Amino acid sequence: MFNKKKQPPIKSLIAQGSHITGNILFADGLRIDGDVTGDIRANDEHTSLLVISETARVTGSVTADHIIINGSVKGPVYAQHMLELQPKARIEGDVQYTALEMHQGALITGQLRPLLEGEEKPTLKLASNNP
Repeated sequence: MFNKKKQPPIKSLIAQGSHITGNILFADGLRIDGDVTGDIRANDEHTSLLVISETARVTGSVTADHIIINGSVKGPVYAQHMLELQPKARIEGDVQYTALEMHQGALITGQLRPLLEGEEKPTLKLASNNP
């Protein structure tokens, strides 16, 4: 449903081995491979993509249109359109989403809250191991 839209390009990278302390406001796409202590928020002007890789650790709130997590997040996650949780995703905090795709092995310690418009039901997809 949401994957049919063209994703914004990843224009910024926080590399593995880097540690940033402070809030981050980004546009388009951001990939995090290092450690971030602070809130990460996408600029509301454009469609945004945030990738938190397997080696990444984030302590703070995370907000973007499309979020892909395979690392660790300690704080609330707010995905305005799509949230993809890869097998090594670890979230300690409440999660808000419009559509959710969760792979086996992902772990959430917190509450899941769908962002509903009117009375529509959220889109949930269980990722399988089969192609």
